[in-house]
Amino acid sequence: MDRTLLLNQGFEPVATISWRRAVCLLTLGKVEVVEEYDRDVRSVYLVIKMPAVVRLISRLRRNRQQVKFSRQNVLARDRWRCQYCGQKKRTTELTYDHVVPRSQGGKTSWENIVTACEDCNARKANRTPQQAGMKLRSRPVRPNWVPVFVIPLTGSVPDQWASYLYWHAEILTD
Repeated sequence: MDRTLLLNQGFEPVATISWRRAVCLLTLGKVEVVEEYDRDVRSVYLVIKMPAVVRLISRLRRNRQQVKFSRQNVLARDRWRCQYCGQKKRTTELTYDHVVPRSQGGKTSWENIVTACEDCNARKANRTPQQAGMKLRSRPVRPNWVPVFVIPLTGSVPDQWASYLYWHAEILTD
């Protein structure tokens, strides 16, 4: 209960921040409180409810940077599918595959890495798809958009956050 959910102007989750940071943003006039916890925050001059969910008042400015090359972003770009057989797999069941193997001069880059299931990666081995008689489902490219936006949540999620999070599965409660 020491975390606060930060929303953008459109009520979409942006991050989790400490309640102290949320109070600082509130006193600076940068956020408004949307939901509160039952606990009080006390100072010499002020008593307020601890913020559970806050919303940015002005637009969040983001630098238009290139999308970072990372395993998670490659998986998201390829939609967690093997780019050879097309099967959707869990993250732990997918591997990086160099379309042009490094032994043949291939680089580790957006344009040469795809996700592959273990079976297809083993079948392709140290060859190009053409040499292995395999076909890529889509050509690997550098995305110009952030392919995945994840707020890591550990443990239970406060009830106050439920209306602002998007779930792909049913929330189970005791």
